[in-house]
Amino acid sequence: MSLAFCGNENNSLAYNVDRGVLNNGCFLDALNVVPHIFLLFITFPILFIGWGSQSSKVHIHHSTWLHFPGHNLRWLLTFILLFVLVCEIAEGIVSDGFTQSLHLHLYMPAGLAFMAGITSIIYYHNIETSNFPKLLLALLFYWVLAFLMKTIKFAKYTEHSVGLRQLRYCITGLLALLYGLLLAVEINVILGRRYLCFTEATEVKPPEDLQDLGVRFLQPFVNLLSKATYWWMNTFITAAHCRPIDLKVIGKLPIAMRALTNYLKLRKAFESQRGPKWIWRALRQAFGRPLIISITFRFLADLLGFAGPLCISGIVHHISKDNRTIQPPIKLLGVYFISSQEFLANAYVLAVLLFFALILQRTFLQASYYVAIETGINLRGAIQTKIYNKIMRLCTSNMSMGELTVGQICNLVAIDTNQLMWFFFLCPNLWAMPVQIIVGVILLYYLLGISALIGATVIAVLAPVQYFVATKLSQAQKSTLEYSSERLKKTNELLRGIKLLKLYAWEHIFCHSVEETRDKELTSLQTFALYTSISIFMNAAIPIAAVLTTFVVHVHISEEADLSPAVAFASLSLFHILVTPLFLLSSVVRSTVKALVSAQKLSEFFSSDEIGDEQEPNATMPTGPSNHKTIPSCPRNHNNKYQAVVSTQLSHNVLRTLCFLELVESVVITSGYFTWTDGTPTLSNINSKVPFGQLTMIVGQVGCGKSSLLLAALGEMQRGGAVAIPGGDTARQDALDCVSVEVCEKRGSVAYASQKPWLLNATLVENITFEMPMIKPRYKAVIEACSLQPDIDILPQGDLTEIGERGIILSGGQRQRIGVARALYQQTNVVLLDDPFSALDIHLSDHLMQEGICKLLREEKRTVVLVTHKLQYLPHADWIIAMKDGTIQTEGTLKDIQNSDPKLFEQWKTLMHRQDGEFEKETVAESMTVLERKNLRRAMYSKEAAKTEEEHEEESVESEVDDSLSQAMRHRTTIPWRSCGVYLSSAGLLLPLLLLSQLFKHTLMVAIDYWLAHWTSHVITAKMDATGRNCTVAQVRGVGTPVAYPYRVFSVLCCLGIVLCLVTSVAVEWTGLRVAKELHHNLLSKIILAPMRLFETTPLGNILNRFSSDTNTIDQHIPATLECLSRSTLLCVSALGVISYVTPVFLIALVPLAIACYFIQKYFRVASRDLQQLEDSTQLPLLSHFSETVEGLTTIRAFRYESRFRQRLLEYTDANNIASLFLTAANRWLEVRMEYVGACVVLIAAVASISNSLYNHLSTGLVGLGLTYALMVSNYLNWMVRNLADMEVQLGSVKRINGLLKTEPENYEGLMAASQVPDGWPRQGEIQIQNLSVRYDTTLKPVLKQVNAHISPGQKVGICGRTGSGKSSFSLAFFRMVDMFEGRIIIDDIDIAKLPLQTLRSRFSIILQDPILFSGTIRFNLDPEMKATDDMLWEALEIAQLKPVVKTLPGGLDAMVTEGGENFSQGQRQLFCLARAFVRKSSILIMDEATASIDMATESILQKVVMTAFADRTVVTIAHRVHTILNADLVIVMKRGIILEYDRPQALLEKEDSVFAAFVKADK
Repeated sequence: MSLAFCGNENNSLAYNVDRGVLNNGCFLDALNVVPHIFLLFITFPILFIGWGSQSSKVHIHHSTWLHFPGHNLRWLLTFILLFVLVCEIAEGIVSDGFTQSLHLHLYMPAGLAFMAGITSIIYYHNIETSNFPKLLLALLFYWVLAFLMKTIKFAKYTEHSVGLRQLRYCITGLLALLYGLLLAVEINVILGRRYLCFTEATEVKPPEDLQDLGVRFLQPFVNLLSKATYWWMNTFITAAHCRPIDLKVIGKLPIAMRALTNYLKLRKAFESQRGPKWIWRALRQAFGRPLIISITFRFLADLLGFAGPLCISGIVHHISKDNRTIQPPIKLLGVYFISSQEFLANAYVLAVLLFFALILQRTFLQASYYVAIETGINLRGAIQTKIYNKIMRLCTSNMSMGELTVGQICNLVAIDTNQLMWFFFLCPNLWAMPVQIIVGVILLYYLLGISALIGATVIAVLAPVQYFVATKLSQAQKSTLEYSSERLKKTNELLRGIKLLKLYAWEHIFCHSVEETRDKELTSLQTFALYTSISIFMNAAIPIAAVLTTFVVHVHISEEADLSPAVAFASLSLFHILVTPLFLLSSVVRSTVKALVSAQKLSEFFSSDEIGDEQEPNATMPTGPSNHKTIPSCPRNHNNKYQAVVSTQLSHNVLRTLCFLELVESVVITSGYFTWTDGTPTLSNINSKVPFGQLTMIVGQVGCGKSSLLLAALGEMQRGGAVAIPGGDTARQDALDCVSVEVCEKRGSVAYASQKPWLLNATLVENITFEMPMIKPRYKAVIEACSLQPDIDILPQGDLTEIGERGIILSGGQRQRIGVARALYQQTNVVLLDDPFSALDIHLSDHLMQEGICKLLREEKRTVVLVTHKLQYLPHADWIIAMKDGTIQTEGTLKDIQNSDPKLFEQWKTLMHRQDGEFEKETVAESMTVLERKNLRRAMYSKEAAKTEEEHEEESVESEVDDSLSQAMRHRTTIPWRSCGVYLSSAGLLLPLLLLSQLFKHTLMVAIDYWLAHWTSHVITAKMDATGRNCTVAQVRGVGTPVAYPYRVFSVLCCLGIVLCLVTSVAVEWTGLRVAKELHHNLLSKIILAPMRLFETTPLGNILNRFSSDTNTIDQHIPATLECLSRSTLLCVSALGVISYVTPVFLIALVPLAIACYFIQKYFRVASRDLQQLEDSTQLPLLSHFSETVEGLTTIRAFRYESRFRQRLLEYTDANNIASLFLTAANRWLEVRMEYVGACVVLIAAVASISNSLYNHLSTGLVGLGLTYALMVSNYLNWMVRNLADMEVQLGSVKRINGLLKTEPENYEGLMAASQVPDGWPRQGEIQIQNLSVRYDTTLKPVLKQVNAHISPGQKVGICGRTGSGKSSFSLAFFRMVDMFEGRIIIDDIDIAKLPLQTLRSRFSIILQDPILFSGTIRFNLDPEMKATDDMLWEALEIAQLKPVVKTLPGGLDAMVTEGGENFSQGQRQLFCLARAFVRKSSILIMDEATASIDMATESILQKVVMTAFADRTVVTIAHRVHTILNADLVIVMKRGIILEYDRPQALLEKEDSVFAAFVKADK
């Protein structure tokens, strides 16, 4: 075929210019080439050579500064222009197909125009980001020329009667309009930026975000193409492959997305709304606009989604043999013109249109998702900030009276804000679903007639069933959660008491208890799995059932029914589209209901009582309108000695006040009534004054209102009465006038230490300095005053150790001293201390009183108000306030009270004397505090080995060696196949069933569709035969194959498919259940049998996490992800297989597409995992900050640190939100790319199958089949990668559990069988220790070295020594809890190393230092084995002096013990442990510092009991108070793992150089 611009046919009219050149079609096309050539020649040198001087470029961090007017409109018009130009090229090619020679002028100008269009937008983008507006002149000339040329062409077409019926006429008109609009946009830039025709250009500055180097989330700032394809994320995602993503990498949020900005927007909306549904109206006002954009995008995407089935129908219809009629085109102006109908009848045109429709549909869909999710995240941040601001102004009474708990508030933050966010995510579905269903049903009706309605009815009828299943799923999940919580509670108790359980050989009893709860949980999980499998089954089976019903009815309704491949496969695609919204319906409805409930909860919370007006989270932001009138502070006499600012707010005629001020000299409360609720006042008739710069003590009995008085002073209570400031009647009247008006808060900061110590989740030094600058000398003085240095020395990182909820667990006394240290460190004029000595022993109290309060605070002349029960400190007080029953009994100096109330003074004197007596009794050597430190040291024991998995990962990443870094990076990019193997191997015999059912199901799915192709092609052949024989289709059917045969086979295949769907869905869930059961059982068994070393070197939280979050992931998440992954993978594989079978040439194109997919998923998986972990890790500090604030609300408000805490909240919220936004953008990045790859698959498959059909006579049914499967690939490709990424994260749980499963258990077997051990052993209780050496681990040094001892039957032996001397190791050796690598212990002639471990431990009794009780009955706590009778239990309780206590309890022995025995005192708990030891009646009792944490009275009871009840038994006592073993028969003194002294106590005391004697002297 020859080639020429205007064609070279004989008598060609294309060269005829008799009527003028402008009347020649070819010349008009040639004229249109000019503008494009001009632009390409002008812009290419500028683009490729560079800009030359960069002087006018504004230097900013990002090259995304888009500041020319009409920016987005230009991009939009350019996209439309490019699409219309593609249509023009296609129209030219189709028109040219009717001639012998090629007419280049029909499509070459359009091709050049397409190149010029792309060049124009690239050129514009470079100029805009480089800020060179003058270079836009080239574009101005181009638009003018292009507009003129197209207008001339359009005018000439109109003149020669070319009309709307010809497609080229419409395209030319449209192009003229687009060029005109682009010209208008260009002129608008000139007017906006004034770079031409104006003397001065407009100066513009980049937005603040782009000038900030920290802002790296660029979605709001990039151009339209980058926005749509997330192109700006490329560098971010590829960089993640080389370096892990952390908060530094993702940077800060843009200002418009920050929590503060969104909060201000929400607050403004809240203030303008009132009425019943005000919260919804406010949310709509604040965040409705982006939601409408999201819904619009969703509508467009859903409408474009129907292009797929329609194009398939058109393509198959076009290439079917009965449809190849070609009408000759019309020839005008020497050029051929075709109509739009003829254009759209071309199969190749439809293939290209399908490609563009898919690209657009996916782009709009992802844009809709992104906008909805971004809006939801912004909303969540705003509501969380709103909740936090509300917390800051909550009345403390709401908390103390139980109206609001920390748990409820945390639920509002963690659950309810997320419910609203999810509602916003799913909101576009709510509007789009009805449209999708209506359009789908109309198109089905158009294709199939009445039978389509029957198929749609099948789907509609099954939709409520789906909703019912979803509801049941939700219920099953709730019940599973309840059992899961109960199991976790039991597991937590088991792990916390593991030492006791091992020592008493009770681990199997508790293990069985956990297993029982786990069985209940698994029963609930079975229900959950059943409904999940029904849901999966319905998802897969409903389309098959609908298609089967429709096609069978369609064939039966009419004998002439035309079930051609075009109709069949278009219908098949439509059914798949139609099923999606109906499945979404259940989750959307559930989400809506939850959102309504959450909104109601939030509404109630926002309307609860508060103190003060809503303040800005950041002082730099402008203040919004307020409903409250504010006036300056009260008028006052400035010459007055007593100056104050009273701050009050009127609420329900009850006033709240803040009356302690930073510059207060004295405050007088006159007739003050303070109450927590609107009921009876807690404090009444309060008349008091606090002198400036002096120590005021508030004393009184428990519950008399001492703490309430402090809180009233801090403004935490509702107030009635009047506060008067002394200094004359005028001042008093002024103050009273002020009380009646609302006044803004002016009180300064007050240092306050609450009764219940409150710690931040921060380092110890941050807890003490509390936002104040570090002043080293002051800090040291405070540490010394609070005796914190010894505690700091024990901590792993000293005062930089993390404490609080997520850090090291401290004792009550340590926590209290840190709280007091915080108050002392602050440089405020007023210090309020609420019972700071309650958890401290007498030495510490004394030291704190002398060094901290009397010395440090007095020297600084600070006003100190101290609430205390320690009356011996009253002589130190300058002023005393004595409280009784909510009123002030008396006040004054100690001398005043001695004179005015001698009776009260005498009472105090008696109590003071008694407390001094106690002081004398208290030991000096090893007080409570020393023991606290010892416990802390034990908790820190072998911290080197206690590496968490996170630390291991950090070490591998941050290692200095490059090799290990690259190795860690390689590890991050590989899928954990080993964990996958562990998971699947745990499934046992269910694994082959799962694999076979999945393979059979997908094979059958392909078979169904293949048979449909065969059947429909057969119908077409029959129709052609009928046409050839001049008879009806029915007659041909009668001659050929029976009509029933094809659809019977189809029906059988469909029914088999439905059955296999059920089998696979059940197999997946049951496999998941089996694995969950197996892994948890193995984990629990391993943990129970693990040596104590594991629990000492692994943080308890880590082990507990394996049982909680990791087990939950394996129980509920992995099966669903596995099902999704296998389904999407097999669908993609089967689809690619079918396309390759239909058109083998597709395999060539598959290679580059597969390579593209591989790299996309490789980069995405790494980034996705990092971002998921980052999102989870940023959520913890946020939730923790909320609970921390609620618990320390009074302290924060006293210190006046609200703004600082608000600022911190904003930082936490923004950190969590930016991680969520980056994760969303990464997901969209993946989906856009995968769906574009899918669109390419569709285009290649369509073009290849059309060519194959036209030239190789491929059956039309197979073409339809290939195209339907190609569409499926585009749907499931991104699901495959997303599920692969999720699976990778979730398999981390299996990996962590598998790590614990590798733990070597203790050797429970012995050389002797349990039956060989005599029944009553040990009867005598004789102990021989021969050359014994012991260590905690094979890698550690020995803690006992070649110890020899002999203990006779019934002897009472005391072991003493300094901390770390090996006393406890000595006791643990009897139970083989440590590694006895040398020597032996012989008890009653049997070497304990030969005994089975369970038998050995069950024959001894031990009382540990920490009393451990378990939740359950008292009976269960004394005898979990249920061997003892009631009489034996009562006898044990009587011996332990507990019988009267237990008798009074409801239920007696069956009375409940709460978790940890919290409903009993420390002393009572220790006595229960004694009773427990007595119940066992073993002849050997070991007491490991059993009296360390109890008071003197309880200790004396315990010692008496041991001497009498255990008189005939061997008792080994490890003592910390040496006087407790003075009555022992034998004393062993230990030092550094060896026996230093070994004799009777009297003999040792007589020796002058005896270490024991030195201990006894120190203990007196």
